[in-house]
Amino acid sequence: MTLALEPLSTAATLQQEDCRVAVLNPARFSDKALRPIAEKLIGGTSLSFDDGMALWNTRDIFSLGELANFARRVRHGNVAYYNINRHINYTNICALSCKFCEFQRKRGAAGAYEFSHEDVFRMAGEAVASGATEVHIVGGLHPWLPFDWYLGMLSGLRTRYAKLHLKAFTAIEINHFTKIARLSTREVLAALKEAGLGSMPGGGAEVFDDRVHDEVFKGKLRADGWLEVHRTAHELGLKTNATILYGHVETREERTRHLLALRELQKEAPGFQTIIPLSFIPEGSELGHLPGNTGLEDLKMLAISRLMLDNFEHVKAFWIMQSMKLSQVSLDWGVDDLDGTVVWYDITKREAGAGNRHQEQTVDSIKRLIVEAGYVPVERDTLYRRVIRDPANWTTGWHVQ
Repeated sequence: MTLALEPLSTAATLQQEDCRVAVLNPARFSDKALRPIAEKLIGGTSLSFDDGMALWNTRDIFSLGELANFARRVRHGNVAYYNINRHINYTNICALSCKFCEFQRKRGAAGAYEFSHEDVFRMAGEAVASGATEVHIVGGLHPWLPFDWYLGMLSGLRTRYAKLHLKAFTAIEINHFTKIARLSTREVLAALKEAGLGSMPGGGAEVFDDRVHDEVFKGKLRADGWLEVHRTAHELGLKTNATILYGHVETREERTRHLLALRELQKEAPGFQTIIPLSFIPEGSELGHLPGNTGLEDLKMLAISRLMLDNFEHVKAFWIMQSMKLSQVSLDWGVDDLDGTVVWYDITKREAGAGNRHQEQTVDSIKRLIVEAGYVPVERDTLYRRVIRDPANWTTGWHVQ
């Protein structure tokens, strides 16, 4: 789905970056339970589990948003990031059958697909021609593709498009590779890095709780395994992202413990760049009877992620799952990153699965939404370096600083 907007006006592009932070005055909060949390925030003290629950339970939503916006502006001022990227889902054939997943198919089933290397190279070439700095590559756990297939895909991409950052493979896929290659997690990640892997996405975390795991995605890598994959990636010098899939059978207490587990790993083995809360869309899955999240619940999840994860630099709103309009509002609720252009995305489709795989934003549409929200749009690469483009060679004549 592409959101068509008028081009940015000249006046709209003249905003200046501003690092000033508004004074936080907890005495004005109507919910007194938020006042000591604000004092911790001002003093640079990490929030506790009980603090997290107080944030969830408050009815003073405006003060919650003010707290998250304060934390966001301390780090990023009035800047909001985006990137030019393309997602490539190389197959939807998967050995797992998670209840929440509308994406997976079995081989031979209607809608099942698996791309060849040449298909992937062609898509990446189209992305480069459109100015992309990153491809985001994930897929199902294909039962028959050998590990060499994945190494060949990465090395082929690196040979053809040396400037393109390859962000690929969730911890669930990495764990799958250890089984098919009969290698350790460290050996698998080292081989992928040698072949061209630049960083890892954060998918597959879902919710770190055994009860939720057994009810919704039994057979998938558990919390300790997911965390260990990311710990190992960080030790090897690979940056990664983190996610939480919320709004299904988990409780708010379980969400809060999930965030605390991420914060603890970041403390022990730094390497996470951003948290990406993913709003569960039940339609089309085995959990289609569930109501899904409200807009307020989405904003709360994003804001509380910003407040609890004080050692994460960024909070990203993935517009495909939160919607672009709510993502725009979330810039005042702790979010500093609206992800990117995406183009093709097959894992989640809004509107009861009626949407197609073409889910795209233009650069102008993203920038205008950021400007309308009162922020300054800054293009970044995968590692959050600023992208500077040559107007005479916009698509490939770029560098980072």
